[in-house]
Amino acid sequence: MNTYKSAGVDKEEGYKTVDKIKSAVAETHNRNVLNNLGSFGAFYEIAGYKNPVLVSGTDGVGTKLKVALDTKNYGSIGIDCFAMCANDIVCHGAKPLFFLDYLACGKLDSEIAAEIVMGMVKACKDNECALIGGETAEMPGMYNPGDYDVAGFCVGIVEKDQIIDGSKIKKGDKIIALPSSGFHSNGFSLVRKIFPDFNEKFEGKPIHETLLVPTKLYYQDIKKLIGNMEISGIAHITGGGLIENVPRIIPNGLCAKIQESKIKVPSIMLELEKRGNIERMEMHGTFNMGVGMVVVLDPASSGKALELIDGAYEIGEIVEDSEQKILM
Repeated sequence: MNTYKSAGVDKEEGYKTVDKIKSAVAETHNRNVLNNLGSFGAFYEIAGYKNPVLVSGTDGVGTKLKVALDTKNYGSIGIDCFAMCANDIVCHGAKPLFFLDYLACGKLDSEIAAEIVMGMVKACKDNECALIGGETAEMPGMYNPGDYDVAGFCVGIVEKDQIIDGSKIKKGDKIIALPSSGFHSNGFSLVRKIFPDFNEKFEGKPIHETLLVPTKLYYQDIKKLIGNMEISGIAHITGGGLIENVPRIIPNGLCAKIQESKIKVPSIMLELEKRGNIERMEMHGTFNMGVGMVVVLDPASSGKALELIDGAYEIGEIVEDSEQKILM
């Protein structure tokens, strides 16, 4: 007799996953969350805003997942998934409200699924965000046993008159770099090509430990800055690096002049550049090169910003230029 389980889908393993994560997920909830896991939809009440605007973002982890799967290290992947979504909405001054995840696999293992989701739980708690729902899809035939894909969706909120969109950027503004924690979750198709052996030693430890350092979360840093000064623009440096992401916030007639020599490039990226014989501008157009987020603000505020954020440093300024948006 044919059953759903004989076709490769084990519903009981899905129930086990929910049991493993239910109490931890509930710890991310606040009084605005109006229901628990198990409903068809998730409810979140908005209160305390005069003219609120919702800001949303969705993303995945990309082929960094391959490093995690091949080395059986799943703990950081959920953090990556949350960070890639939340860091985008933070660029507009939004506070993350809630997050939902989507986990697809060929054969569900409740231990692995729970470990991935627990990373999301940790990231949500660190960012005052509620994990209010998600979906786990066991898809034999679409994914091989042992394969997982992870994506997420984050919604934040900001007062309409406090939206940060780059429109206030002006000539003379300073460009501040907030350090990344490594490659974050971009460029791993090239990373895996240059570093095919995830167990080789790099700086005294298996290289996968360096590659799997989770994407840095910037909400707390940006929150600190917003509470102390006006920010003109913020760019999350993801795929495409500084070259593609900074121009997205620069108004017409202006240009971000970045001093490439000031950028503090992590040793793992220098090793990849050398081993892969990759040109520096190709590196800047693919990886964050140690700059996970860029903040543009008035010169009068730059000193204070550097004091408030550990590791932050100045990398350039805004100049007039009608032909290009970035110079390096």
